[in-house]
Amino acid sequence: MLSPEFLIKAAQLFLSLSILIILHELGHFIPAKLFGTRVEKFYLFFDVKYSLFKKKIGETIYGIGWLPLGGYVKISGMIDESFDKEQMSKPPQPWEFRSKPAWQRLIIMLGGVTVNLILGFVIYMMVLFVWGKETLPQENIPLGMQPSEIIQEIGFEKGDKIINVDGKELDNVLDINRMLLFRPIDYITVKKNSGLTSVIDIPNDIGNEIFQSGQINSFSPIFAAEIDSVIPDSPALKSGLKSGDRILSVNNEIVEDWVSFSNWMDTNDDDIIELIVERNNLNYNLSIDRDSDGTIGVYPAFNISTINKSVGLVDSVVQGFNYGYWTLYEYVAGFQFIFTKKGAQQLGGFGTIGSIFPAKWDWKGFWLSTALLSIILAFMNVLPIPALDGGHVMFLFYEMITGKKLSDKFMETATMIGFFLLIALVLYANGNDVYRFLNG
Repeated sequence: MLSPEFLIKAAQLFLSLSILIILHELGHFIPAKLFGTRVEKFYLFFDVKYSLFKKKIGETIYGIGWLPLGGYVKISGMIDESFDKEQMSKPPQPWEFRSKPAWQRLIIMLGGVTVNLILGFVIYMMVLFVWGKETLPQENIPLGMQPSEIIQEIGFEKGDKIINVDGKELDNVLDINRMLLFRPIDYITVKKNSGLTSVIDIPNDIGNEIFQSGQINSFSPIFAAEIDSVIPDSPALKSGLKSGDRILSVNNEIVEDWVSFSNWMDTNDDDIIELIVERNNLNYNLSIDRDSDGTIGVYPAFNISTINKSVGLVDSVVQGFNYGYWTLYEYVAGFQFIFTKKGAQQLGGFGTIGSIFPAKWDWKGFWLSTALLSIILAFMNVLPIPALDGGHVMFLFYEMITGKKLSDKFMETATMIGFFLLIALVLYANGNDVYRFLNG
């Protein structure tokens, strides 16, 4: 039986893709009509031999297909995935795509990508204006950060507090993980446990090293060894351990944070452990018989307190544009990893895409996920692959530069090759999802 969380994510994905597909196709449809080009079909989803709905208005059939893998507009006189060879075998007509000047055809082909790109930026602006900006200053993580092993190698230490990156304070200190992976960074200024300030230079290839190492989170917040909840009938409950207790020591060894407590539990096999915990400003001694698997039955309190800041209309436009720019930049920068073995294994299909949506219906989360998808679709569609908008754009640039129009036969063959490559990629990506699901 499908879980409520799955159904909610699936519904959000379906709604988001429907919005993005319709607006993308409108990006082709509107300039085509403005240039007097006939549009034969406008479809949400593919209508392979069957349509859920269709209605002809004027010269265009508007419809909804049954296969939710995208959508399309069929423009007269254009070689696309419909492979309408009969139409292309006839003499060109004034209302056909192939009869229009190259610059008009270029605008028509770039229309969908342009709409997706603008939409993503506008949504980010809207979200900032309506819901404000969630910030997480370093002072809200008072114990500092735990650097990964690869980050420790360049000079970071446990407990470092991030002051700024290239001289700029971060709105959300945890953004440092994404920045190190994808963005060019020259240096990071940190405050050490000693109280001294240190400037650490960042190697140019740190992003690739992080990705290949698998240590994607270069920094993790350090939390106090505080108990969030106690499992019923567990050794911890029987010993008197309660939610909110803070562990100060274990078997006479001082516990600085949850990581040190967790490491002690992993490296010591004592059947009975003696804890000193702080509760309501008083210290208590507790003796706990560990379970057969070595655990005691508690969940840690990993509490991060963010601060919501309202954003005015003008600032939301500026900051929304900046957020959209860096989102696009990071996605393009991360695209290089797809061509590595590790990156190819992480490709995902609809399951991976659906996972970016919140498990509960949340309009802010929905629109943020939709904005990200819109920017991703814009970039993916502009790739110079035949059957994608970028493939048509590539051939149009060739025509405009050389003055020579590629033959219909060449275009048909290239489009067919590109179409099958895309199908193979979709099958591979969704196959990865299935493999990950079956293997937990």
